[in-house]
Amino acid sequence: MDLREHEDKFFIYFRMSIKSFDELHERLKPSLQKKNTAMRDCIEPIQMLCVTLRYLASGCTFTDLHLQYRLGISTISGIVKDVCSTIWCLMLGECIPPPTKDKWESISTEFETRANFPHCIGAVDGKHIRISNPLGSMYYNYKGYSSVVLMAVADANYRFVYVDIGSYGKDCDSSIFKRSSLWTSIINNDHEIPIEKTVTGIDNCKLPYYFVGDEAFALHQHLLRPFGGSQLTIKKRIFNYRLSRARRYVECTFGLLSNKWRILHRAINLEPDFAVIIVKACVVLHNFVRDRDGYQVEDTDVIVGLDELPRERETRGGLPANNVRNILSDYFMSNVGALPWQMLKI
Repeated sequence: MDLREHEDKFFIYFRMSIKSFDELHERLKPSLQKKNTAMRDCIEPIQMLCVTLRYLASGCTFTDLHLQYRLGISTISGIVKDVCSTIWCLMLGECIPPPTKDKWESISTEFETRANFPHCIGAVDGKHIRISNPLGSMYYNYKGYSSVVLMAVADANYRFVYVDIGSYGKDCDSSIFKRSSLWTSIINNDHEIPIEKTVTGIDNCKLPYYFVGDEAFALHQHLLRPFGGSQLTIKKRIFNYRLSRARRYVECTFGLLSNKWRILHRAINLEPDFAVIIVKACVVLHNFVRDRDGYQVEDTDVIVGLDELPRERETRGGLPANNVRNILSDYFMSNVGALPWQMLKI
């Protein structure tokens, strides 16, 4: 059967439309094209792309592809590594470009519109990618299996804005994010984010722009986390609920990523460095397909349960960060900032 005659079946098989597949092929073809030799003809780029996308989309093994495509297992391994590396190198700048000040402001506007959380420039979280061939205890995480960590910032369109891939499974969210190039550049004032501004309904002070995360992160004026503890006031519980509405976008993004590229459903039985290459390709392809094909039922029929990472108890953020949370807590209880249903959610 020619899959090109059946758009829906083509999408199920490769997790992207025919138009997106053709565009991706044209972008990768010059870098993947090999020369024929006197001994044998080379494998064409389109076949290399088919093998790789099927591996990522189905979660099958190299042995399965060996039987399906009649290629050697070692050949398939080399193809997948080459194509995934090429996708990351050629398309990272287009699919996950370094955010500019204008881009941060655009993301903030989307979060305020969709999640009713002002000045949020991204939801940050980490996801453990299970691997089954660790090189040592550095990959062994607190849940009892080996993994590498995908640390990501997502926008309100379920797209990745920034990713840091390959940290050891034993590391916690806060330490990984603190070491990331994005956070380091923000702390060192090397990365321009929007300057603090007033929020409609909060006229007495200006608020900074910030990321939102869960309890695993340390509080900072540019990174808000929920109030801790079980005996919280109504105002603090409302703040936690409103923050969770914004933070869920990164969790849903992880779910969409895993459900589309189902190699992430199982432990990747490869060396950690190879596994990282695969995750990098999946992240780039997520944004590539998201921008072109939007939502598909096939992406959302199963949302994978998201791992909770170790809870770091560090809450030091200084008076400015605590002030931001308190000001927002008051705002969410005011006539201007309250949501009609929020009291029903706590």
